Amino acid sequence: MDLSNLGTIIRERREALGLTQSRLAQLSGLSRQTLVGLEAGALSDLGFNRVAQVLAVLGLDLDPPSQAARARKRGLWMAAKNASVSYVQEVPPDTLGHALVSGSVPKGYAAHLTHLLDEAPVPLVVMAVEEAAANEGVAPKAVWRNVAKLARSLAVHRQGLWA
Repeated sequence: MDLSNLGTIIRERREALGLTQSRLAQLSGLSRQTLVGLEAGALSDLGFNRVAQVLAVLGLDLDPPSQAARARKRGLWMAAKNASVSYVQEVPPDTLGHALVSGSVPKGYAAHLTHLLDEAPVPLVVMAVEEAAANEGVAPKAVWRNVAKLARSLAVHRQGLWA
């Protein structure tokens, strides 16, 4: 597989997740210009680690890129476990999903959501957003707006990442 084909797959997956090029670049640690070049098939070379970063955020495997592995994972469950790691009371996955979709902090779970948005691996949050959107029948793009709203209302340190 060459970078041109990979760029097409990345663009399609990014759009399916409701992410802008700027947002994906930010989440994966690339410049927007690099991502634009990758999606357009204009790059002649990009290091494996940089490609792997983008694919990980999008939940794609490299050989060949697919969503099969992501589909087998329980994103909301894993995100809920991660968010609850330091707390006696666990946030239920459906409660977490509703919070991501609605942009509202459920009573008693502000610390859990803060932990998730401040400390969870980015691919885990992306997976949770995708699953929450599917469960609630809304576009991932709408959920991303509410993730940004949650980050602002909770004043998380990584607020800029979710904006």
